[in-house]
Amino acid sequence: MGRAEERRARQRGGRRAATGHRSSPAGGRGRIRRLFTWKKMVGGFLGVCLLGMGAFIVLYMVISIPEGNADAQRQGNTYQYSDGSIMARKGYNREIVDLARVPKDVQHTFVAAENKSFYQDAGVDLRGTARGLLNTFSGKGAQGGSTITQQYVKNYYLTQDQTVSRKLKELVISLKLDREKSKDYILAGYINTSYYGRGAYGIQAAAQAYYRVDAKDLTVEQGAYLAALLQAPSQYDWANATDTGKRLVQERWNYVLDNMVGQKWLDASARQSMTFPVPKEPKAAPGMEGQTGYLVEAANAALTRQLVAQGTAEDTKQAEAMVEAGGWTIKLNIDKKKQTALEKAVKEQLTARLDPEQREVDANVQAGAVSVDPKTGAVVAMYGGVDYVKHFRNNATRSDYQPASTFKPVILAAAVDEDAETQDDVPITANTLYDGTSKRPVVENGREVGFAPENEDDVDYGDITVQEAMNKSVNSVFAQMGVDVGMGEVVEVAGKLGMETEGMEAVPAQTLGSMGASPLEMAGVYATLDNHGRKVTPAVVKSVEHASRSVQFPDPVGDRVISREAADTVTSVLTGVVDDGTAKRSVRDNPLRRGQQVAGKTGTSDNNKSAWFTGFTPDLVTSVGLFGEDAKTFAQVPMYKAGGQPRVNGGGFPAQIWAAYTFGVMDKVSRFDLETKQGAAVQPSTSPSPSTSPSESPSQEETEEATPPAEETSAQPPSDEESGSLPTQPSTPTSPTGTPTGEPPSDGASPDDPALPGAEQDRAAQ
Repeated sequence: MGRAEERRARQRGGRRAATGHRSSPAGGRGRIRRLFTWKKMVGGFLGVCLLGMGAFIVLYMVISIPEGNADAQRQGNTYQYSDGSIMARKGYNREIVDLARVPKDVQHTFVAAENKSFYQDAGVDLRGTARGLLNTFSGKGAQGGSTITQQYVKNYYLTQDQTVSRKLKELVISLKLDREKSKDYILAGYINTSYYGRGAYGIQAAAQAYYRVDAKDLTVEQGAYLAALLQAPSQYDWANATDTGKRLVQERWNYVLDNMVGQKWLDASARQSMTFPVPKEPKAAPGMEGQTGYLVEAANAALTRQLVAQGTAEDTKQAEAMVEAGGWTIKLNIDKKKQTALEKAVKEQLTARLDPEQREVDANVQAGAVSVDPKTGAVVAMYGGVDYVKHFRNNATRSDYQPASTFKPVILAAAVDEDAETQDDVPITANTLYDGTSKRPVVENGREVGFAPENEDDVDYGDITVQEAMNKSVNSVFAQMGVDVGMGEVVEVAGKLGMETEGMEAVPAQTLGSMGASPLEMAGVYATLDNHGRKVTPAVVKSVEHASRSVQFPDPVGDRVISREAADTVTSVLTGVVDDGTAKRSVRDNPLRRGQQVAGKTGTSDNNKSAWFTGFTPDLVTSVGLFGEDAKTFAQVPMYKAGGQPRVNGGGFPAQIWAAYTFGVMDKVSRFDLETKQGAAVQPSTSPSPSTSPSESPSQEETEEATPPAEETSAQPPSDEESGSLPTQPSTPTSPTGTPTGEPPSDGASPDDPALPGAEQDRAAQ
């Protein structure tokens, strides 16, 4: 054996000896390194890729382009009253048009909006599909990134379901379709099967729905809007869009046209001269006349929201498409008897007294109302407007008008629920005294906050109890109370009760009800009070049935959101508004009342643009709103002299509609079961007189505010004076019948009485 061989032998022996002394972990690491060498890792990756490719090849061979089934299987929807009787049947609206009938520039708007590489790609977006598959696996739902070909395949050949198998089929069919069919064939299918909102499927129906023209007559600007609309039909529909929605759709419209310029499909100079083409007002589909269209629209909206909420649909656009695709049997909570009674009450108490030919302003009065069972949350009746075909927007669900003084009970609810105190550390109750002087500066921690609201007709009430202030709707009192409670707490309680508080600023001006709200929203707030503080979310839909989908709606009645004492105290105080306040003439003295206990609140907004009465019995809550809307421009306008009255107030037409409806459907006389510091109920200063006949004309006996918005209200300059302006608590509880220190008009000429001169009527709005 040579030296070299001996050396190698010694080395081998040394390694064996060393190995014998190594610890187990080191040996484990060595084995791991030997197992995961770079060669093995690369080989494994290539193996996975080959397996994936093989699986895809198998799928490609197995999956064929199916027969289009979306057209043949689309169905209408059936809508039922709560008793199961048929309310309406609604189909879908679509007309297929040849691509040649669509201007080339309009065709390009859809490509520019959705898939700029459409004419060059192979029909799929691999990165977008991979992202969609990953999100589906992780439970996040699908996201954008699909090509026009993929979207057409999903719309026409497949379903909207979010499953891995559907996405894989979509990928394979899209690749095959792109190879077998022309780009024009695919584009035509896409624009003819897509959903554009307003019940319109396909570009022809959309052109008619939004611009009253045929697809062949669409301009580039109009085509760009329809193309932009496909991203979010409901959110981007100009007729119903919020300010945010309008801004977003205009941004997308610009995006589409700019992409066309970038693709050399549109001349840059022509692009600069283009202006946004505002769509025409919606026109209802046949069969939706009267109140039916409003009810169907509200039911569809509720179903759409629930499909998204439970994850059946990834977004509102997809949910709307599912609803419009048909096959649904939707049972509403609407009670046929109550619905008929509400329509009759509006007709007899309002529309029969309006004469647009004699008074132009009468054409501008819109009514909306919602009636809710506080124990179940069911919306048992809804009035959306004079006729769905004539006035498309649902006045019962619109939230662009101020609720005015109907917001005051929310402030009191917050005060009691939070155990709030005045600036003098006195607990706030129905008997707490406040300074009701008009234009009195609101004070916080000894300093004026720069807000001094005027009482209606600038009436000074002097020291006045909270009960009297609610009865007479004294602005100066509730402005101070809001600051005493803390406006942040007031807004928080408003949200708990069911108001939309996103974007609601916690400022004293909100105490005048300067935010927007709908009758549906206010009915829910008052239903929560009626239900002793348990949250009531008004529910239009009772149940739905579908052959292939299951939808479960949450219980409309939830947990307690404010204390029972707070809710019952507010209810107790609101009985005084009816028995001794702004609603007494229309409600208290109504001969149909028969001793029924009632609580409620009136409201009249800035410049008489809206008037409200939201009232309730133990078994029924109804909110009625009147809105001034220009019949041609749809702008908010005053309602002065409508119906022959100097001013439309909550205690007039709205309260009369409420009384005629509520007392007309009342099965029995009931009493509130209240737990309050004031006992069973605050006693009115005047006993109800059921035998007294109601006024033949709309009552104007109210003392609620028609104050301009906060920025228009003249606030008093800061002062160092702190005494004499803060609320105080009497040593012993006082009756809510104390005489105000000011000199309001007598019963024969209340601040809202028709006998007052017009100039005096308008002071509060100046």
